[in-house]
Order: sequence, then structure tokens, then C-alpha cells
Amino acid sequence: MIDVWTEKYRPDTLSEVVGQDEITDRLEAFVEKDSIPHMLFAGPAGTGKTTCAVSLAKDLYGDTWKQNFMETNASDERGIDVVREKIKDFARTKPIDADYKIIFLDEADALTSDAQQALRRTMEQFSDNCRFILSCNYSSKIIDPIQSRCAVFRYNRLEEDEVKDYIQRLGEAEGFTISEDAIDAIMRVSSGDLRRVTNILQTAAIQTDEIEEEDIYGVAASLRPEEISRILNLALKEKFMDARDELSELMIDRGLDGQDVIDAIHREIYDLDISEKGKLEIIDNLGEFEFRISEGGSPDIQIEALLAKIAGLDE
Repeated sequence: MIDVWTEKYRPDTLSEVVGQDEITDRLEAFVEKDSIPHMLFAGPAGTGKTTCAVSLAKDLYGDTWKQNFMETNASDERGIDVVREKIKDFARTKPIDADYKIIFLDEADALTSDAQQALRRTMEQFSDNCRFILSCNYSSKIIDPIQSRCAVFRYNRLEEDEVKDYIQRLGEAEGFTISEDAIDAIMRVSSGDLRRVTNILQTAAIQTDEIEEEDIYGVAASLRPEEISRILNLALKEKFMDARDELSELMIDRGLDGQDVIDAIHREIYDLDISEKGKLEIIDNLGEFEFRISEGGSPDIQIEALLAKIAGLDE
């Protein structure tokens, strides 16, 4: 059975969490006093929110952490019934060798408004027996009454040096080597998401123990910087059909979707040799076409329309 590296290398204690020292210091202070409030962890994916919640429970409860800790994913169970039944049933039972239990609601911003209102009341009713930790990507989607009941922790994307140190430690533990160009490629495609970094490395290391740049882009199904720059420059030179054909071929060959292309274009905009006004217009169009795709528009048509917009720019 193949180990999943994201679980295999998940820290067991808060002190092992990568790149969130300020937050883990505050959480460790709660553990030392054996008293934690309701908490809201907000920030991008792969920055350590779930890891911190699990590590906090392990540090707080020791061997009984599984009996006193419940994790539920709100994106799977997002209705009011899960709050009224599953969460309330766990909250009302007594903790084992502890003063209170912890309920961790991952992706809490997926909870419906009614479910959040029910959760607010549950947090009040069982505060002497249970603490809630809510994790979300967008704290603005959490209703104010819940936010006001929580200590809010905002997670930032990891710094490059922290990710590079993690990659090197992973390489030493798993017996693979990785070139500097490959590390730069990981930094480019992961955008500070440590979970994505780990998954890319595991997939690449299965194929070779000497990981190079081309292995990373192949595994990540991402466009190389030079590829997207060439396509954008063709469009800017009003060679729309050439840009369209090249991009279409790459999308089919790599299995890319519209969101992958938009992300790749966004990473390369700032290095284009065009005016600031031109870059601004491209970014404005990126936002528009990303929204169209997210609302159900045909990715192929929307990406072609984006290239047409870029081709028509007045630099």
C-alpha cells in the first residue's frame, strides 16, 4: 500500500508545523494553560489550518485525542441537519479525561446560512463542554455572530525559504534529489500551498529519484513559463490564430482546463514586455473570464475569447 505523503509527514505537534510560527506560538500558549476559546482559522489552502487543529488536539489531549476530537468537512455535510444532529450529538457527550472536547469544522465557509445560524446557537449551548474550531478559505462567508464568538487566526502563504527547506527535508527522508530549476518550478505552480507541493513531489518521485524541471511541469499538468509567454506574445502581435492553435494543442496534450490556463497567464503577466496599462487590462480581463468559467461558461470558448481580448489590446 502506497503511503500518502500529506498524511505521512503531517506534524504530530504544533512545534513541527511549517511556516506559521506566530500562530503556533499563540496556540501553544493556549495548550499550556489548558484552556482554548472557540477559534476561526482563515487563509489559503495548504497553509496548515487542518494540521494546526489536529496538532493542537494531540498536544492538548495526548493519547485520548481521537476520543475528544471530531473532524467534519462542511463542504460534504453543509446543511442544517448536520449541525442539529451529528455535531450536537458529539457536543453534548462528556469528554474523556478532559474538561472539554473539540469539534473541527473544515471548510466552514461552505455551510449554508441556516446551518451557520444553528451552529451559532450550538456554540452557545455547549460552550462549557465543547470548543469549536472553524476552518475556511474566506472568512467573509462566515456570519458575524460566529466570528465575534471566535478568536480569529489568519494564515498566510508560506515563504519560499520555508517551502525550500521542507522540500529538502522531504528529499532526504524519501531518498530523491531535486534540481534548483525543479524547486523553482514547484514554487511557481504551488503558490505556497504545501499540500500541493507534497503531492507533486510524491508523484514525481514515483517516476524518478532525480527530479528535474520537466518532471514537475509534467506531473503538475501546468504550462511552462516560456510556453505561456510565447502564446501571449503571439496574441499581442495580433497573431490570434497561431496563439489559439498552440494553446489548444497544449491544453489537449496536458489535459489542462480553463482555470489552469488562467492561473498560468496570471503568473506570467508581470514579466511581459508591455506597458503597465496593458498589464492592467489583461488582469482585468482575467478576472472577467475566470468568473465566466466559474459560472458555467465553456472553458474553450472563454479562453479563446480571452486571447482575442489580449490580441485586441492597445499597448
